[in-house]
Amino acid sequence: MKQIVLCFLAIFAGALIGSVANMLIISFSTTIIPLPKGADNSSIKSLEQTIHLFQFKHFIMPFLAHSVGSLIGGTIAAWIAPRNKLLVALTIGSFFLIGGTMMVFQLPSPIWFNIIDLTLAYLPMSWIGYRIHLIYIKN
Repeated sequence: MKQIVLCFLAIFAGALIGSVANMLIISFSTTIIPLPKGADNSSIKSLEQTIHLFQFKHFIMPFLAHSVGSLIGGTIAAWIAPRNKLLVALTIGSFFLIGGTMMVFQLPSPIWFNIIDLTLAYLPMSWIGYRIHLIYIKN
């Protein structure tokens, strides 16, 4: 019973900490790469109206946020989970993948970004988080 509770705690903690990392990067992204003139990211509606102004560089920080959130979340989850560490880490990646897929349908972004984001940012990064966890266990 204790192991089941710890697995759920690992998933909760990984999702929470990964989400915080994701949102911190998104929050500070416009200070690193400013939005194009006339663009407004205060709501989904305003982003829909101004997404056509975005260039390649404006998609770097969202991809980074999604990747780092999945990486940190997967690492934390694998670290906390007493067993099935890979499954728990990939659960975090799946959680973020579902969120990313929902955003694809809510926000009209370029198809190239959607493909790269959905295939490289979530499950692969949570798997890398699991692998990072293994490296630190051995040392």
